[in-house]
Amino acid sequence: MPADPLNSTSQQAVEVRRSARRRRTVSAYREGDRTVVMIPARMSPDEEQRWVGVMLDKLAAQESKRLLGDSELAARAAQLSEQYLEGRAQPASVRWVTNQNTRWGSCTPAEGSIRLSHRLRGMPEYVVDYVLLHELAHLLVPGHGPRFWQLLDVYPRTERARGFLEGVVAADRLPHLPAARDE
Repeated sequence: MPADPLNSTSQQAVEVRRSARRRRTVSAYREGDRTVVMIPARMSPDEEQRWVGVMLDKLAAQESKRLLGDSELAARAAQLSEQYLEGRAQPASVRWVTNQNTRWGSCTPAEGSIRLSHRLRGMPEYVVDYVLLHELAHLLVPGHGPRFWQLLDVYPRTERARGFLEGVVAADRLPHLPAARDE
């Protein structure tokens, strides 16, 4: 499944919420497709920027501990095949790879192998599931014709996942300008 040839790292939206009741603590959590960072209202813009970076790093570290390994990825593929493809797609191998920089995933039907790009790690579960299901569907239908897309129509988050991936590609194409400061 093609991605952008440029480096496509996930860049999620960050929302900073200030609280007058919050005195010293800073916290962060994921809310849908964005990260919410809770900070004290009195915090300066420089402190805010520093704490947002700290909290994003902490969340990423926590999430990296929960990421699927190859065996969990294979189990997830079997579950998705059963749930959406009547168990008909049975890959011989499913694994993460680090050498796919222009695709989100790939499938070799003759070998029954599925490979997902490491760039998907840390993306929302429904996005990884979509790419995995996309590649599973290729075990049944090699091309991207109408029969292929009919298989994916059963996954309720297909359009949302495709939109998310398109957003990642688009965000990587934007110029990265320094944040504007209030003087």
